[in-house]
Amino acid sequence: METTNSGNNSKRKKIQSASKWEDIVGYSRVVRVGDTIEVAGTTAIDDDGAIVGTGDFYAQTIFILNKISAYLEKAGASMNDVVRTRMFVTDISHWEDIGRAHGEFFKTIKPVASMLEVNRLIVPGLLVEIEVTAIISN
Repeated sequence: METTNSGNNSKRKKIQSASKWEDIVGYSRVVRVGDTIEVAGTTAIDDDGAIVGTGDFYAQTIFILNKISAYLEKAGASMNDVVRTRMFVTDISHWEDIGRAHGEFFKTIKPVASMLEVNRLIVPGLLVEIEVTAIISN
């Protein structure tokens, strides 16, 4: 679902996913204002609500980044427009697997990046959550 709100001479485009959490918590998967796009924390849950890559940090990261790429395209951007990634992980000792997956998408783009260990994510079995900021340059 996409909605656009006009106000203060700017257009705000919101893109929702099928996630039940968006309505419960009150957020959008993607918000674009002008040339700036923010993608909310994204996890390895497929459209049927199942966890992808159970127990596998690399597989979850790849799935998430592919999911983010698809949402960026819906917002009129691509992974080439990403300027920041934030990775929340449940076990930082797996940073190499997560980093290898991240590198497969961003090796030449090289956005600024953070990887932070967290106690847990919202659903047991989720190992990685990623959010990104993209800026479309003309």
